[in-house]
Amino acid sequence: MADITRRFGWRHLRSAPTTHIRHHKRGRLVHDGRGLSFWYRSLSAALSEVPVDDRELAMAFHARTADFQDVTVQATVTYRISDPAEAADRLDFSVDPDTGSWRGAPLEQISTLLTETAQQHTLDALARTPLAVALVDGVASVRRSVAAGLAAEPRLPATGIEVVAVRVVAIRPEAEVERALRTPAREQIQQEADRATYERRAVAVERERAIAENELASQIELARREEQLVEQRGINSRREAEEKAAADSVRTEAEAARKVRLARADAEAARATGSARAEAQAAWLQVHGETGPGTLYALAATRLAENLPRIESITLTPDVLTGLLGRLGRPDSGADA
Repeated sequence: MADITRRFGWRHLRSAPTTHIRHHKRGRLVHDGRGLSFWYRSLSAALSEVPVDDRELAMAFHARTADFQDVTVQATVTYRISDPAEAADRLDFSVDPDTGSWRGAPLEQISTLLTETAQQHTLDALARTPLAVALVDGVASVRRSVAAGLAAEPRLPATGIEVVAVRVVAIRPEAEVERALRTPAREQIQQEADRATYERRAVAVERERAIAENELASQIELARREEQLVEQRGINSRREAEEKAAADSVRTEAEAARKVRLARADAEAARATGSARAEAQAAWLQVHGETGPGTLYALAATRLAENLPRIESITLTPDVLTGLLGRLGRPDSGADA
């Protein structure tokens, strides 16, 4: 919207570079162009403001496919007014000289024209297309159809409107139909997920079986080695018993031989001792037999004295001493006694 200020009964208009201003005074075109700035009187001025920038028009409408399914089409049309004079002549772009606001709704008229034209060509394109094809290839076909239809529409160039671009955002069926169409894909995805789950479980079971087999093989190997260990221990025990028995036998034989040798030595010693004693006894008897009685008495007394307890003193009376000496002086006293 143009910027209008008031000064002493005059009005000053300043427009933007993207708007085209047409100023008529008393039926004569006084100012015509973009980004104008001028003074005028509101009572004698007729102003028109035509936007010449690119504008986006979003539209959404329903259509029906060849198999009688309702779909919603979302599209965007970019347009601009290429001929402001034609547009100002065909549409009401006049503005209030005091406020600068449009007296009518020219942009709404353009929107209605573009929307109805695009909808008409969209309906023509989708009416010959099944729903499945429309959902897959409908966006491109509808875009081409709408672009061709708008380019061929005679009212647009006659109004000074140029279509810059056409974009079809989406073609969507009704919610129930969309859910029904998603069901097979979802079922397939679910089947793939179930298959992956089953395969994962199968792999897990196979791995568990392999682990169990490895554990069983380990236990069998351990039992076999334990059996070998027990057998080896038995062999070692038997060998140790045999070695011990052999050692005991050798030790017993050695001990027996030693005892035999000791017994023989003892016997030899006993015989030698006996012989020596016999010879000594015989010699002793022979010596005593050849010795006189007095000497024997003296020896007997000596032996007796050796075996008697110690006598500190002895007292001999004259009678005893006389008798003893008398007996010792007689050679035959011993025989008589």
